[in-house]
Amino acid sequence: MPAETINDLLARAGRDPRAGLRFVDRDERAFHLGWAEIRERALAACGQLQALGAAPGDRVALIFPTGPDFFTAFFGTLLAGAIPVPLYPPLRLGRLGEYLRRTGRMLARVGAAVVLADRRVARLLGESVAEARPPLGCRTLDELPAGRAHPAAVTPADLALVQFSSGTTVDPKPVALSHRAILAQATALNNLWPDSAERKHTGVSWLPLYHDMGLIGCALPVLARDTTLTLLAPEHFVARPALWLRTLSRYRATLSPAPNFAYALCVSRIAESDLAGVDLSSWFTAMNGAEAIAPSVLRAFEERFSPYGLKRGVLTPVYGLSEAALAITFSDLGRPYRTGRFDRERLARQGVAVPAETGREIVAVGRPLPGFALRIADPFGRPLPEGQVGRVWASGPSLMDGYLDDPQATGRVLQNGWLDTGDLGFLDSGELFLTGRAKDVVILRGRNHSPEEIERAVETLPGLRPGSAVAASWLPEEGQGEVLGLFAERRREASAGELAALPEACRTAVLGATGLALDEVVLLAPGTLPRTSSGKLRRGETLRLHLAGALLPPPPATPLRLVRAVARSQLAYARSRIERLWGRADG
Repeated sequence: MPAETINDLLARAGRDPRAGLRFVDRDERAFHLGWAEIRERALAACGQLQALGAAPGDRVALIFPTGPDFFTAFFGTLLAGAIPVPLYPPLRLGRLGEYLRRTGRMLARVGAAVVLADRRVARLLGESVAEARPPLGCRTLDELPAGRAHPAAVTPADLALVQFSSGTTVDPKPVALSHRAILAQATALNNLWPDSAERKHTGVSWLPLYHDMGLIGCALPVLARDTTLTLLAPEHFVARPALWLRTLSRYRATLSPAPNFAYALCVSRIAESDLAGVDLSSWFTAMNGAEAIAPSVLRAFEERFSPYGLKRGVLTPVYGLSEAALAITFSDLGRPYRTGRFDRERLARQGVAVPAETGREIVAVGRPLPGFALRIADPFGRPLPEGQVGRVWASGPSLMDGYLDDPQATGRVLQNGWLDTGDLGFLDSGELFLTGRAKDVVILRGRNHSPEEIERAVETLPGLRPGSAVAASWLPEEGQGEVLGLFAERRREASAGELAALPEACRTAVLGATGLALDEVVLLAPGTLPRTSSGKLRRGETLRLHLAGALLPPPPATPLRLVRAVARSQLAYARSRIERLWGRADG
């Protein structure tokens, strides 16, 4: 009988004692935890939560770095019939106050009954807990009372996870996913890579466990495969990108996903000396998703690492979002990625994709997974033919139940089994090409333009932090037309000469790449631009802060007592060089 819940999968895992989770630290030391032991730890946590007073249906917030305790708390919560809500740990000292306020709002939003946190993180959460007032308080696993586990009866329709959407254009929303939806997603992913006598697929991931790509895309499918997943902490990857490729090589992994910035980081930040002995020939699928995909990054990554065994056809653009549990489309496995060039004028003015040799280059993100479907619609929901740009709607077996306790917001995006993704794109030969976000479109003189294309034009300019630019347009109160602005963070080590040349360099680069003239170039201190919990730039919030005169650099250093508290905790998240998780680290 097939498993119907995540709890079923956990109970059946462990048939192979070698299977489980392997944790690799920044010094490449490994620690293995088998599925049987993971389940024993989770049963203990289940009993402790029940002794504390957690009841089926309670929301349990989890704030842990990547490590065994996250899985103990996650599976223990599920065994108790409660609903885990993974939240991100503090990333940096400079914005600790902002982190605490945001976390407090998220805890209150989901009505968390209890917060489970890493011992070192828990010391910092007082303000967040005081704001949300979870009735069972904030506890570490060591602080839970002893209790005997009585695993709750769970059905496929019960909620298994609440994950916050990234909130690129708005405040993040709590996405409610059932056991049925998550298992449907895990099954769809596992079916892409059947094991054979020649190849048994294994994975490596450094993606954060509070994000769907790391948890649902990597950690949960391996329960059904009864294999081993190797995990790195995301902060270790950002500090030392070569660790990812060295780990892939060492364990002969076949599968590993990452967002676009990670591939760019590997190209720019890995020294040849770090690649001694690295062999990437086992890498079968390198998924690229979660953010806009730059064709130049794909080409650069292939060129840089093909001498180390990376094969053509490994890089696989994909598309998905939290509200669909994760993936919706996949490029054909083993086939070199596909790009197309399309006339900018026709895209901007008419929303029609017309091939053009010197047009805007866009990466195809593939076709719907089996059981999923796409449609491109106009603003009134009417379907559009291939080649016309419209809103991307998706349907499939892993769609969310809705936004937690928010039927109005749910009703705006879920209609008759279809999800309005909020993304814009078109179909060409059955494959999806994304052109931007509906709420992020730059509008100039009646034409729509992609902010990503403008932002990419300045990525390599000396003195700017890669991946840290926002393009936006607005109509001044007394203006005669729209204004196009670029907000970009400078590098910490940028010279005075580089800074002086940057405004004109930005204008020249954007004009050459897009034909658009920048009206304003605003240079900012590192860490100024607002970002989502997963590190994505928030364009709408950037513009709002700019127009309000509030686009300011991070506050001064945190008081010494908090610095010491974080230092004692040895949280790599507090390292000054980690400015964001999904963005690129400053040199």
